[in-house]
Amino acid sequence: MDGTADGLVSRAARELAPRADELIRDVARCLRAEVPELWEDPELARMTSENIADHVAGVLGGLEAGLDPRSLEPPPDHVDRARRLARRGIPVTAMLRAHRLGEGVVLDGLLAELPRLTDDPGLVDAVARRLLAVSTRYVDRIGEQGVLAFQEERDRRLQWRLSLVNEAGLRVGTALDIVRTTQELADLATEDFADLVTVDLLDSVVRGDDSRAAERFLLRRVAQGTYAAGDGAEPAVKVPEPHSCPDGSPAARALATGRPVRHTAADLATLVVPLTARGTTLGVARFSRRRHPARFDDQDLLLAQEIAARAAVAVDNACRYTHARATALTLQRSLLPRRTAEQSAAEVACRYLPAGGRAGVGGDWYDVIPLSGARVALVVGDVVGHGIHAAATMGRLRTAVRTLADIDLPPDELLTHLDDVVIRLSAEAAADPDPDPVPESGSGPRPALDSGPCPGLGLDPGGVPAGDIAATCLYAVYDPVAGRCSLARAGHVLPTVVHRDGAAGLLDLPPGPPLGLGGLPFEAVEADLPEGSLLALYTDGLLEGHDHDVEAGLATLREVLARPAASLESACDTVLQALLPTYRPDDDVALLLARPHALGADRVAVWDLEPDPAAVAPARAGVARQLAAWGLADLSFAAELVVSELVTNAIRYGRPPVRLRLIRPLTPDRPGAGPARAVLCEVSDAGGTVPHLRSARTFDEGGRGLLLVARLAARWGTRHARHDKTVWAELTETGPPGFPDPTADL
Repeated sequence: MDGTADGLVSRAARELAPRADELIRDVARCLRAEVPELWEDPELARMTSENIADHVAGVLGGLEAGLDPRSLEPPPDHVDRARRLARRGIPVTAMLRAHRLGEGVVLDGLLAELPRLTDDPGLVDAVARRLLAVSTRYVDRIGEQGVLAFQEERDRRLQWRLSLVNEAGLRVGTALDIVRTTQELADLATEDFADLVTVDLLDSVVRGDDSRAAERFLLRRVAQGTYAAGDGAEPAVKVPEPHSCPDGSPAARALATGRPVRHTAADLATLVVPLTARGTTLGVARFSRRRHPARFDDQDLLLAQEIAARAAVAVDNACRYTHARATALTLQRSLLPRRTAEQSAAEVACRYLPAGGRAGVGGDWYDVIPLSGARVALVVGDVVGHGIHAAATMGRLRTAVRTLADIDLPPDELLTHLDDVVIRLSAEAAADPDPDPVPESGSGPRPALDSGPCPGLGLDPGGVPAGDIAATCLYAVYDPVAGRCSLARAGHVLPTVVHRDGAAGLLDLPPGPPLGLGGLPFEAVEADLPEGSLLALYTDGLLEGHDHDVEAGLATLREVLARPAASLESACDTVLQALLPTYRPDDDVALLLARPHALGADRVAVWDLEPDPAAVAPARAGVARQLAAWGLADLSFAAELVVSELVTNAIRYGRPPVRLRLIRPLTPDRPGAGPARAVLCEVSDAGGTVPHLRSARTFDEGGRGLLLVARLAARWGTRHARHDKTVWAELTETGPPGFPDPTADL
């Protein structure tokens, strides 16, 4: 028998080995009482039990074999278990305390064997010192290894958390879209942080309702993400279902307090974090772990709060943008014509598409305005900028154009007056001390508002000062009697003309400055537009795209317009599908196609009149004969009265030459009412005196002529040309509004 201390240590370990399971239970019992955090969930408890068994077996085996204390190595899985403890958020002090407590239990067991092995007090004392030194060295070694592995894992987890926060800043909020933003949060969190993520927003937030207190626990599921499909972790509530949040539930507590809530069950660990931005709670994000149901530690809580805070700002921006865009789009739609006005000069088809990106609704518009003489004005414009202000400015400019068109201004003069309107609007905007703030955007570059020049399309290269209101506009007036179109533009893209032979090309026009610069002239040109040709007016958003430049877009437009189409409506759809296949343009788009109609000599009658009152009677007779030939004899009575008054005024107050013209327009069919029959009466003279409607007093001998014209005509007015003026009246079979029987008071 070996009587040395090392021999006695080996014998004590050999005697204790058969009772190793009892010793393991003693260690586990001690740790359960002293370090309860190691037993909080089944997975952690299993790992701790395995750790105890491996260490006890390794220590007893090494002592029994008489290994040198420096050669007594910990179990192979010791370092890995330390890392797993770090990943589960167990403090390093708990691990070290468990080592010391386990050392004490095993050491007590070994010392208890010594009195049965020897009665030599000196040898017992030497063995005790030997065991204490061996156990201390062993615990120090496994402690150093464990702390090093633990710290490495904590550092790695810290770097991972920082990278995840940075990743959230890059990946969450890439678009101002509520569903996409919340789904980005769910997708990011399910990659390594949680097995199941759901995002619920308050229903009032999704709907844009400010009265959020009434239904504060009514939520709508907007996004969800799972680590692996079909793993049994699918939530009961699906996207985009609404659902109530019961009082006292984790989500309800998070919404009510604005603080996160942690909940751990047998097989599920859940973390509910409120989404709060600018002092307002928007909803909650729920993070769950099923595959490895480890509880969320304090570091996980901080990480989830940081990610949720970033996501909440992006969601709030998306909500603000979505609601502002919906408001701007509603305003834009309300300011655009729901349907084009009835007119006979051209067949028209129009389209408007709002921008699909962050730029949002802009100030593009189109209009079709009937004018006197069976003519029609075609308008397309673009207000620089996006949002509600651009839409509102568009509405004001469209109203101004209609007002100026009603007084029959030539295109160049109309743009001059419209330029003055924009300058006044800019002055008002500059004087506004409180412009609306722009909502914050998520991470990623803010898209630029493209208002730069397009030299290939003849855009004026002049810039517009930042902060000023500016716009471009193209105004065209088509005369079906002459078959000609007069056009002028203010910095707008050139129109495209498709001739009867199918050849398509740009219509060359002087550039003209954008509206709002002031002081620069506009120039109008005339172009022949025979029947069968096609005129296309549009804004630059139609031609510019992320996948092609302006020249490529223009080539595609010419190619598409040159193809035969069943109708102008189908031609519009074909153009949009070719140039904007996703129907989500980078900038908003206005498109107007017009196919002109010509009025032949069989629909126009002209008389040159002598400046003599005796010419009035022959003029009336000629009008009656012409209307009878056109099958409009029922309009003869009213037409003779109107012609008599207008010709008399021209002879009395105007200057020769005097001309009378009757036009029978191609009045379009009215839904459910059939074609409306009408005739236009025009009297021209070289004088500059403009007739004015006034109310004659009881004993006045004159002053009632224009009042009679106004009551008989559906519309009437005056237009000026360079060398003459024309007074016109439109007579219809239905009569003027409010006067179903125009002859009843005569």
